[in-house]
Amino acid sequence: MTTAVATETLVTLEEFRAAAAVLRGVAVRTPLLPSDALGARLGVPSFVKPEMLQRGGAFKFRGAYTFLSKLDPAQRARGVVTASSGNHGQAVALAAKIFGVPATIVMPTTVPRAKRDGCERLGARCFYHGITTAERMERAQELQRAEGLVLVPPYDDLTIIAGQGTIGLEIAEDLPIVGTVVVPIGGGGMSAGTATALKLLLPNVRVVGVEPAGSPKYTTARAAGEPVTVPANPEGLADGLLAVRIGTRNFHHLQAHLDDVVTVPDRVLPSAMRFAIDRLKLVCEPSGAITLAALLEGLVKPSGPTVAILSGGNMEYDGLRAVLGAAEGAA
Repeated sequence: MTTAVATETLVTLEEFRAAAAVLRGVAVRTPLLPSDALGARLGVPSFVKPEMLQRGGAFKFRGAYTFLSKLDPAQRARGVVTASSGNHGQAVALAAKIFGVPATIVMPTTVPRAKRDGCERLGARCFYHGITTAERMERAQELQRAEGLVLVPPYDDLTIIAGQGTIGLEIAEDLPIVGTVVVPIGGGGMSAGTATALKLLLPNVRVVGVEPAGSPKYTTARAAGEPVTVPANPEGLADGLLAVRIGTRNFHHLQAHLDDVVTVPDRVLPSAMRFAIDRLKLVCEPSGAITLAALLEGLVKPSGPTVAILSGGNMEYDGLRAVLGAAEGAA
C-alpha cells in the first residue's frame, strides 16, 4: 500500500460525517447482516452489507443525492446529466426526482434491461451511446454544453466519494471489531470512500478491493503507479464494474488506504449469486456478488470478523434466470 499522497487531496472524516448527515432520513442505512452460512465457509464471524436494499437498488444513491444536495437551487433547476452503466443513472434519476428537477442519463447500448427500465420509470430522459465509460461520458458532456445541464460525475469526484464512503462509516459504527472488509472496485468511488472512512476510524482494519479479471483497472494502475486505461470488456458479466480506467481522485484514496486488490473471473460469479439467493436470501447482480465470489473462492483470506459489501441487486427476473441457467448449462 502506498501512502505518499497529500492528505489535503483526500476526503476527511468531517466530510464523510457531513455526507452522512445529508443522507440521514433520505438514504437507507443498510443493516450489517450476520451470516452463519458464510461464516461456516470462511471460519470467521461473517457479515454482509446489502446495498441492494438501498434506494435505487444499489449504493450509488448515496453519492448522487449528496452531490445534488450541494448544488444551489438555481444550478439544480437547470437539470442534471450523467453517464452511467446503469446504477448511477438510476441514482441520479431518483435524486433528481426527489429534488423536482429534470435528469438526463447516458447509458451504454449494452445496458441491462433492469437498469434501463429503472431510469425510464423514474422519469429520466435516456440516451444510449457506445459501450465504454469514455464514450458515454463524451455524449453526456455534449448534452451538458448544448443544454446548460449540470454534470453529475459517476465516481471521480470528492463529493461522490464522500457520499459513497458513508458505507464505511456505518460498518465502523456497527462492527468496531471488524478485521477485514471486502469491497468491489468499478470506477473507484465507493471503494475509495469506504476504504478511507474505515481507515480513518479503524486504522487496523484490512480493506481488500475486488475487481473483474477482465477489467483490472486498479490492479493495473497500482502496478504502474498511476491510472492506466485497460481494454474495454463489454461482454463482462459484472457490468457495473467495467470502467476502463480508475478515477484519478479515487486512485489517490485507494493508494493511501486500500491494503490489497484481487481479481475474480466471470465464471465464478453465478455460483456466488446462487449462494446469495440460497443461503443469504438476497438477490445480487453479478457486480454485487463479486465480493462473495472472492471470499468463497479463497481469493481473499479473511482475518477476524469479515464484511462483504454487496453493492447492488439491479437485475430483472429474466436476466437472473439467464445468468444462472447459462452457468448450470456450462457446468
